[in-house]
Amino acid sequence: MAANIITITREFGSGGRTIGRQVADTLGYTFYDWELVMKIAQESGFDADFVSENCEDSSSRFSWLFKDAGKGMDLSDQLYCAMSRVVEEIASKGKCVLVGRCADYILRERTDVLSCFIFADEEFKKERIVNVYGETEKSIDRRLKEKDGKRKSHYQYYTGRKWGRAFYYDVCLDSGRLGIDNCTSTIVALAKEIGDHQKPRED
Repeated sequence: MAANIITITREFGSGGRTIGRQVADTLGYTFYDWELVMKIAQESGFDADFVSENCEDSSSRFSWLFKDAGKGMDLSDQLYCAMSRVVEEIASKGKCVLVGRCADYILRERTDVLSCFIFADEEFKKERIVNVYGETEKSIDRRLKEKDGKRKSHYQYYTGRKWGRAFYYDVCLDSGRLGIDNCTSTIVALAKEIGDHQKPRED
């Protein structure tokens, strides 16, 4: 039995989104990245661009503006709750690839999930950010630090886990060394074999 759900956690610039889409296309699964953002926006009532910018950032400077006096929830908490509900709803339908948004943690108790972490060396990520994302070289170092810094702090804040620690993933792949296509084929092969033999991880 193939894994019904594949989660992709990725470093900024590593090509994780591209790998996730290729995996979904190859397996015939539904791909969720921006689509996931749109669903979270619908669930939370916030603008999709705002959700995209803040749903992986627990340090948003706008959080205090959205404090819910009745529930004691700031923006980040509201987004995380909405994100959790959406991820669980999508997973219940099966056969999907989910990029980011703590999906690996939210779905940690399911046995039909293949969780992946994609990373790469700095030079590979910088080159990709310029050539694929179209960002200027001047801002690359700052962007790398900011994006991954926000993801790390957000993930640890809501999961209590260290973002990128190999123990929490079924497979960690260096896209800079292996290449995007090889990472894709590796995940596809594992997804077809691993099935539901996984067990939930605990510290």
